[in-house]
Amino acid sequence: MADVAEKPKHTSTSEKKSKKSKKEKKPKDKHNVPHEPKTTSAAPAAEGESEVPQKSKSELKAERRAKQEAQRAAKAKKAGEGSTTKTPPEGVSQKAPPRVSADHQLDDPKVLKRRNKRFEKQKIPQRVEHQKKVSLFSHLDQYERQMPLTKALGFGSCEIHPAIIKLGLQYAEGIICGSNARCIALMNTFKRVIQDYSTPDDKELSRDLESRIKPYISFLNQCRPKSVSMGNAIKNLKMQITHIPSDMSDTKAKEELYTFIDKYLNEKIFLAGEVIKNYAITKIKDGDVILVYGCSSLLRKVLCDAHNSDKKFRVVVVDSRPKMEGREGLRRLVNHGIRCSYILINALSYMMPEVTKVFLGAHALLANGYVMSRVGSSHVAMVAKSYNVPVLVCCETYKFCERAQTDSFVANELGDPEDLTNAEKPKKYLSDWRNIDSLTLLNLIYDVTPPDFVDIVITEIGMVPCTSVPVVLRMKSAVEG
Repeated sequence: MADVAEKPKHTSTSEKKSKKSKKEKKPKDKHNVPHEPKTTSAAPAAEGESEVPQKSKSELKAERRAKQEAQRAAKAKKAGEGSTTKTPPEGVSQKAPPRVSADHQLDDPKVLKRRNKRFEKQKIPQRVEHQKKVSLFSHLDQYERQMPLTKALGFGSCEIHPAIIKLGLQYAEGIICGSNARCIALMNTFKRVIQDYSTPDDKELSRDLESRIKPYISFLNQCRPKSVSMGNAIKNLKMQITHIPSDMSDTKAKEELYTFIDKYLNEKIFLAGEVIKNYAITKIKDGDVILVYGCSSLLRKVLCDAHNSDKKFRVVVVDSRPKMEGREGLRRLVNHGIRCSYILINALSYMMPEVTKVFLGAHALLANGYVMSRVGSSHVAMVAKSYNVPVLVCCETYKFCERAQTDSFVANELGDPEDLTNAEKPKKYLSDWRNIDSLTLLNLIYDVTPPDFVDIVITEIGMVPCTSVPVVLRMKSAVEG
């Protein structure tokens, strides 16, 4: 019994150790877990060493990156950027390019002010702002013949070439119309400008001639907005001017520019028209009734050459106000001996059941496949689609445009509203339309036709669908670049 009584005294120290070990294992309970024992459980630091833990490589790299970002932010702030400006991510430009051209933002006072300053610097007369405009088209220029642009030009102070002034007036009065005719006249006028040009002693031809042409283009654009064909021709001419070597003489440089202009007109318009004509003739069969709209020089060439190849067909010429351009096309076709019928566009649905094919010209072919042409072309294509009549568009590839457009409102041309008042009747019912507050006149020049209404586009590179425009543009840039 004495041995049994003494045993607890002998094991008291072991019990203390077990209790102590239980206390150390007790932190498994979530409520009693202290955060400090984790750090104190590590091995104690040696004598003479700092108690601050060593940083890993990833932590040091993060500190260096943060320091560099802080330095960049300080430098940007010092350069003038606001403290709230955020740096864009890599690969993303800070300022996105404008989605709409400045020529189509004239309802913005800032854009209009910048344009007026540019015209004053270039000494170009400005048109008087039209007072009665349709609010939906206030972002476009309104051109009127009763407000002459050359009235403010003086004989001594004018710095615009006389050939450019003559061409601008012909554009404004409608004497030269049509995409091909306007482009040919523009390039031939630039040949006269280059011929009369002489390089100053302290300047280079490649730089001075390009800056000399800019006010001429602005003046022509004031007379009438430049077409897509003119814009592409101007871009190619400027590129050719900038590639002239600085050590080349003026005579040789002018000869190269003459050669380029002649080659451009020959390849892009004349030869392209011949190839398109040969492709289009294969689509005309004996007994066809072909419907055309307006007066297209390319379509007239196709129909005349098809008639010369002894093909028997009949042509229906559709016309519309206010230009009534179909009359001129009808006169030329009849003089060539082609059987023709003449209707207005409001009788289109009555004549369409007799038609077997529809041929249309084009002002431009947009990147999304839409066809931009004389206003009324989309109506013709839509009616032809409803009667299952194939629609063929003849267009040169130099009229292909990188712009995408699905409506006729954002980018278009506004004609003179006075043209709508000329109804060829003794009494003009709209002669005093300016005095009627609730009346505004809208004279649109172009409209866009969806690619669903067009079966095929005949170009000099072959017959392609409307959706092939981006591919053709990419191939042209690769070949010409």
